[in-house]
Amino acid sequence: MTPTVDIHELNERIAHESAFVDIIRMELGKSIIGQKHMVDRLLIALFANGHLLLEGVPGLAKTLAIKSLAATLDAKFSRIQFTPDLLPADLIGTMIYSPKSEQFMVKKGPVFSHFILADEINRSPAKVQSALLEAMQERQVTIGETTHELKEPFLVMATQNPIEQEGTYPLPEAQVDRFMMKVLVSYPEKEEEKLIIRQNLAPSYPVPSKVATVEQILNARKLVHDIYLDEKIENYITDIVFASRFPARYGLVKYKDMINYGASPRAGINMALASKAYALLSKRGYVLPEDIRAVAADVMRHRIGLSYEAEAENISTDQIIVDILNAVQVP
Repeated sequence: MTPTVDIHELNERIAHESAFVDIIRMELGKSIIGQKHMVDRLLIALFANGHLLLEGVPGLAKTLAIKSLAATLDAKFSRIQFTPDLLPADLIGTMIYSPKSEQFMVKKGPVFSHFILADEINRSPAKVQSALLEAMQERQVTIGETTHELKEPFLVMATQNPIEQEGTYPLPEAQVDRFMMKVLVSYPEKEEEKLIIRQNLAPSYPVPSKVATVEQILNARKLVHDIYLDEKIENYITDIVFASRFPARYGLVKYKDMINYGASPRAGINMALASKAYALLSKRGYVLPEDIRAVAADVMRHRIGLSYEAEAENISTDQIIVDILNAVQVP
């Protein structure tokens, strides 16, 4: 694949048109201390038109992050607390009868927003989780016999609590695969923790202001598609995905019986898109191998199925991904 535009000109255009990203980051920094990895992955998902699955203990600013992002864009935000008694209609809406008009009318649910927080998504049964599938994949919702388009940008950020797993409903593989990235959210550093305490004890808590528009986000998505991805980088992505399916071909014989299933084709698509969005955050008009390595774990960790042998030996998907990145030749 040969570049159709001048790389130098593309670099300048990307740097100029993505300047507002730094303003969004600064505004988010007012309310979110630390958690740079999570915030960047949230922006990558937004610019690459994907969805995000976050896993971490309570209190790590997961809810605050997407709520603050919606505030910086003045976009509509909905928080849905997934509970065992939640019904699909509570999520997408339903048909209600109006005595006045003597007709059934559509009452839209909270999914009709720009940003959706699916809080503790694994606490609801499969019928509720699957109600999100059409919205996430097709960006539409069917209520009764009518299909309704969702507003763009549309981003679902789901959270999971890794501690309390009793009485929860693990996400089915088909739905997990719909999430562009699964991000593990860690504790803040000691200095960051001090700042968090200080900020929460202050008389007033900083609230993000609107600093960008929905139109700028949609234009940024077009920019992401314009970022140049060389054929060597395409081959690199394909090798990483195939190494998760056929590890023995890449010298990883020890993982042959430890992987039940490897990454799906969506892994390659999302790795390419996420690396392009990562390049956009770096004000660059082309993708480097370092961009692929930066997003590979987040894109692939929820797409590799471990066997009983792997679990018995405490082998994690992250460990497998590290070994795959070390085994696959870098272009």
